[in-house]
Amino acid sequence: MDLGIRGRCALVGGASSGLGLAVAEELAAEGVDLALVARRRDLIHDVASGIAATHGVRVFPIVADLADPAGARAAAESALRELGSVDILINNTGGPAAGPFETHDDDAWLRTFNLLLQSALTLTRTVLPGMKARMWGRIINITSIAVKQPVDGLILSNSMRAAVTGFARTLANEVAATGVTVNSVMPGYTRTDRLVTLATGIADRDGGDVADAYARWEREIPMQRLGEPREFAALVAFLASDRASYITGTSVPVDGGWIRSLL
Repeated sequence: MDLGIRGRCALVGGASSGLGLAVAEELAAEGVDLALVARRRDLIHDVASGIAATHGVRVFPIVADLADPAGARAAAESALRELGSVDILINNTGGPAAGPFETHDDDAWLRTFNLLLQSALTLTRTVLPGMKARMWGRIINITSIAVKQPVDGLILSNSMRAAVTGFARTLANEVAATGVTVNSVMPGYTRTDRLVTLATGIADRDGGDVADAYARWEREIPMQRLGEPREFAALVAFLASDRASYITGTSVPVDGGWIRSLL
């Protein structure tokens, strides 16, 4: 299927590994030029060079901490300067710390606000005017299955990703008539470094090992396996495409059936 986005330009957050990297690779395979944001200079430069060599698209690495509002704004401005425009925005960062409510102080909540919600607000605010002027844009937020069905021990993520979803759903209505769509994608248990971190925490808490945590999650998933990053990225690329022009305001799970609700 030709997704119709060859020559478009995308800004992808958290692009040095995991879901962000998988999305960047999938968009590049469709001929999209990229600005990739991550904190580690060496890693994001290597990723950018590899994607450019493999897919023959323009790829610009940007070193920034998206949890810093000034850093997020500077990253978006750099992307606009390097690419000329941003047609596709992928709001994505790493996840906050795990643990129950009593383990997180006010600073932890503020850090999570900046990491998950403020970063999405700042990046969107910077690139949205150009999308509206061109009457074409795609804003896609990578959230979590925790938005639909809270995950035990992830109160920071459960709370703030729900806030991102509220922002996205409201913005979708505000900009729908301008040709800009706003959607969210909810990854389930997927083979990323984040999952290793969560599994290690569970193993330390319960006295088991990482394999035990993986096995427990797999038993909860109707497909009986963890997801792969590229399976997630395929949906993101579709939502970023011309083919998805009448889809907005949605939150779509990619979870192997883990969420049990009807809607």
